[in-house]
Amino acid sequence: MSEKEPLIEVEHLQKYFDIHTGFSKTKPLKAVDDISFKIYPGETLGLVGESGCGKTTAGRTILNLYEPTGGTIRYKGKEIKTKKDWKEFRKHATMVFQDPYSSLDPRMTVADMIGEPLDIHHMYASKEERREKILELMKHVGLNSEHAARYAHEFSGGQRQRIGIARALAVNPDFIVCDEPVSALDVSIQAQVINMFGKLQQELGLTYLFIAHDLLVVRHICDRIAVMYLGKLVELAEADALCEKPFHPYSKALMSAVPLPDPKIARSNQRIELKGEIPSPLDAPSGCPFHTRCPYAKMVCTKKMPALKEVEPDRFVACHLFDEGMSDESIEKEKREEV
Repeated sequence: MSEKEPLIEVEHLQKYFDIHTGFSKTKPLKAVDDISFKIYPGETLGLVGESGCGKTTAGRTILNLYEPTGGTIRYKGKEIKTKKDWKEFRKHATMVFQDPYSSLDPRMTVADMIGEPLDIHHMYASKEERREKILELMKHVGLNSEHAARYAHEFSGGQRQRIGIARALAVNPDFIVCDEPVSALDVSIQAQVINMFGKLQQELGLTYLFIAHDLLVVRHICDRIAVMYLGKLVELAEADALCEKPFHPYSKALMSAVPLPDPKIARSNQRIELKGEIPSPLDAPSGCPFHTRCPYAKMVCTKKMPALKEVEPDRFVACHLFDEGMSDESIEKEKREEV
């Protein structure tokens, strides 16, 4: 991965929301707090974590749907700063939203919804060219031409998500943020939509940031996976490597909860149950945000946030256990001795 030039670079990205806590008093809710990663051309980077960890906020902030509080975003090596930069970037980057029921305008026909990005960016010379582009986009996602004059309420959830994907493809982007695009769909429809994402990636050379909480889906479609916890990035690695042998204690707990299709392996798999509730991002704990639920937490974890550092080639972990140079085996041994 490191040999390629990244398509998207996110450095120290922050997104804070001011929350009113009393009369004329506000407190920052740190939804995304100092995260950094790179996405390379043609790859799919998965972003996973529990509900409320900041995944969706990170995706929306990268596209400036939320204005970043701090940090830097680069596209093809160029920092995006001005309104002109963002407008140009939005010609190459777009988003598929989670809920196909609320992300489509019920008053617009399918043709108008898909054609709206073409109108905004003036991407056609005549009405006939506009119509041809819309029909081609519909064909890409498996919709028929007779669907063009219909409205969103006339379609199933899977078909609505296809409309949303066609709309995202309208500007001919090379980067798409997919915000849990299959979580609202039936399982059988999920497989169809996931396979379509893979097919479109091969045909159009797309790059994805795939936000999800279903780890089986993420492993299937993603090249690398980044794990978030309470606004922080705690681990980043190749998808198979992270799923088979996670390093961070939180990643281990996540992976242990994934249902396995083989009953023998499932029975031998030891579920790691985390104690306590997720702290509020409005009042996050000091130091490592996971220390309140971590079975390996030490005194340093309560005082200092560990840096995300490369512990193996293309493998990044933010954990003080690795700061101390402890191997995965020695961590497990220490835990057994404590018990």
